[in-house]
Amino acid sequence: AETGMEVVIIRPPLVYGPGVKANFLRLLDIVYKGLPLPFAGIENRRSFIALDNLVDAIALCAGHLEAGGQTFLVSDGEDLSTPDLICRVSNAMGKPTMLFPFPPVVIKGLLKVAGKGNIYERLWGSLIVDSGKIRQVLGWEPPVSVDMEIKKTVDWYLNGRN
Repeated sequence: AETGMEVVIIRPPLVYGPGVKANFLRLLDIVYKGLPLPFAGIENRRSFIALDNLVDAIALCAGHLEAGGQTFLVSDGEDLSTPDLICRVSNAMGKPTMLFPFPPVVIKGLLKVAGKGNIYERLWGSLIVDSGKIRQVLGWEPPVSVDMEIKKTVDWYLNGRN
């Protein structure tokens, strides 16, 4: 209030794109190595946002008169299951998808015993973000599709991450 500056809060889910780190980078490593994963049959839904889409949303908020004082959830608008994400990454790499079914209760127990129970929720749980407000109030639409950004991310990964 003292500076007259208006604040906009943008809340994204997992961000992916060239330069990605952490769990998404580990996923790229596992798919590249062709390691089998116990995710067949998971029916979760997770929201993601491409780095290019997040930058576009930030730029729009910075210059839009209706953005001030608002909080916006942003996502690509296409929620994926864990197996679907792995399949898309595998396809972009030209690798076979190596998924097999395994009882989730067993994995949950093993992860809990190992002190990694939070990993289970990130991989088997759902987290859906509704980006309807930014679309309605500011007319925002993600300029990049999920498949385009996954391809761009995989190309970055395969080309030495430069």
